Amino acid sequence: MSVTVRVPAKVNVQLAVGAPRPDGFHDLANVFLAVGLYDEVTATPSDRLRVTCTGPDAAKVPLDATNLAARAAIALAERHGIAPDVHLHITKDIPVAGGMAGGSADGAAALLACDTLWSTGADRDELLAICAELGSDVPFSLVGGAALGVGRGERLTPVEVGGTFHWVFAVADGGLSTPAVYGEFDRLTAGTDIPAPAASPALMDALRSGDATALAGALGNDLQPAALSLRPALADTLAAGTAAGALAALVSGSGPTTAFLAADEESARKVAEALLASGTCRDARPAVSPAPGATVLA
Repeated sequence: MSVTVRVPAKVNVQLAVGAPRPDGFHDLANVFLAVGLYDEVTATPSDRLRVTCTGPDAAKVPLDATNLAARAAIALAERHGIAPDVHLHITKDIPVAGGMAGGSADGAAALLACDTLWSTGADRDELLAICAELGSDVPFSLVGGAALGVGRGERLTPVEVGGTFHWVFAVADGGLSTPAVYGEFDRLTAGTDIPAPAASPALMDALRSGDATALAGALGNDLQPAALSLRPALADTLAAGTAAGALAALVSGSGPTTAFLAADEESARKVAEALLASGTCRDARPAVSPAPGATVLA
């Protein structure tokens, strides 16, 4: 028997970042949207814990116990007094180290796959608690849809979305380290008064109404200046997508993937074509949101 779980990428339509906390993290107001780019994780019984991976940039995915999929299996097994003897195969389609929570998605998918394979009977609260232990973005990968994350981003409140939003994601060469981007944020904001993070009322209204134009005017990412500081070439990608007719452009999370909001499916196709022709990115991927969270396929 094997269990396959499909899990979506995410885009942060708002990422408001507070001052660093004593524990080194930052308080966030993080408005997540799950988007229709997916990884799949298949869990199969094995004589030991193994992780394998195929797909774009699979060579960059760690296959040891540092992988969030492996950590998820270990955490669930420890809670239920069983050995984490499972082969986890990750089929990648979410950009690696791209600011779209691909690693977090794999952790959530592995957790649900192992829970199903082992029939542990864990309820949703237990799964979410394990997700929060694994990382700030992992709970949302399990839940999907749209949500406001506070604290480190792990405490979620569902957000109503009144329509479908069309996106294009431009994949950059290489990745960006999330800790490095936060470190650059701290450097750039040192000595300034950083307000407490809060969700934008205009952005929440735009999501509820399904109004892409209104959402375009409310998008925000406090980490964008830091990502651009570390990777200045991303400014050319943002400019190329905007010139091609995107309603808005921003760095996705900690980057270096850039996200472009389009008016409709046809506009998204044109933006993707223009981005590819511009030579400022390695790939350009249209996708829609919201998308469902981690889902058992088989």
